[in-house]
Amino acid sequence: MKNEKRHIVHIDLDSFFVSVERLKEPSLNGRPVLIGGSSDRGVVSSCSYEARKFGVHSAMPVKKALQLCPQATVVKGDYSSYSKASAAVTQIIRESVPLFEKTSIDEFYIDLTGTDQFFGCYRLASELRQKVMRETGLPISFGLSSNKTVSKVATGQAKPNGQLYVEHGQEKAFLAPLPVGKIPMIGERACEILRSIGIMTVGQLQNESKSNLERHFGRMGMVMWNKANGIDNSPVVPYHERKSISSEHTFEKDITHPEYMEPLLVSMLEQLTYKLRNDGKSAACLTVKIRYSNFETFTQQVTVAPTQADNLLIPALKTLFKKAYQKGRPVRLIGVRLSNLSEGNIQPGLFDDYEKTSKLYQALDALNNRYGSKTISRASTMGISARSFNPFSGSEE
Repeated sequence: MKNEKRHIVHIDLDSFFVSVERLKEPSLNGRPVLIGGSSDRGVVSSCSYEARKFGVHSAMPVKKALQLCPQATVVKGDYSSYSKASAAVTQIIRESVPLFEKTSIDEFYIDLTGTDQFFGCYRLASELRQKVMRETGLPISFGLSSNKTVSKVATGQAKPNGQLYVEHGQEKAFLAPLPVGKIPMIGERACEILRSIGIMTVGQLQNESKSNLERHFGRMGMVMWNKANGIDNSPVVPYHERKSISSEHTFEKDITHPEYMEPLLVSMLEQLTYKLRNDGKSAACLTVKIRYSNFETFTQQVTVAPTQADNLLIPALKTLFKKAYQKGRPVRLIGVRLSNLSEGNIQPGLFDDYEKTSKLYQALDALNNRYGSKTISRASTMGISARSFNPFSGSEE
């Protein structure tokens, strides 16, 4: 029904990576912990609340974090363990609620609208939280309200390891005393602009004129005002796991030139990882496929640490190609597949040059989004994309 009150739960696993590491190594409990690379270029991907008290936060260089908190224990990180833990939580939620959305490896929205008349939404959410903690051992927090924005803010206020219900009609009052940076979508730069016009709290933002906000932020000013006033009609999007993405190229004429096939595979991989980044996903398995002229098909695959960066996958791709390709045999089709997909972007700290690499990909993707997906590519593949894979034309399937 259109007038039915919505009940939206936001769930977030507290210091998720750290919590998983503590399950494996209980001696880390109660101690400041950093997850990330250990070199000078390493970046903190997650940190415990004990470390946060010293000013440490995610995306901070490990070197700086250790200056702030020298007693911290640095753990390199094991993304496969995090993926398994996330999958376990996802399964519990899937079995317990009618509709949920998974927005990252450790974050979920649940729509409990309509269940209040049968079970009581807050009780149902509380029981689900207890079930997750009991069956996985992971601390978890949730916020419950009439919409996604308020519930997400409520979760932040409930942390660590807590829960909070903002009743219908209390959204504005709940948000008003909080700093403007608590509103999702209001980042550091937006906070600076708001402070420059005298807006420090959400309450002040609630009372600001829409026209003034639009003057400073364009159409996003209206979105900002709505969120500050507890207005958010965005739906919970049903979660469906996509198993894999792939690209194949069939040649018009069979070829025997590995010097042409390998760069084309790299070009395909670039396109797939570009799509992963746009979709906010990572892949943990890489497969290379070769079909010969007699339709015999060979594949080689390898499991990797979940990533969306082609520079980390290219060496493995070349190795798999060499294993799958039988020299001299005419090839009809080649392909690349990325599978074992999970939500979430490249995880900071899981490889040492994250900060530099992340900024590079953001810049490249911005150009490709604006001008076309092959505007920027590796020098080794640019000729291929430009000449449609000379000497023989083909088609990507």
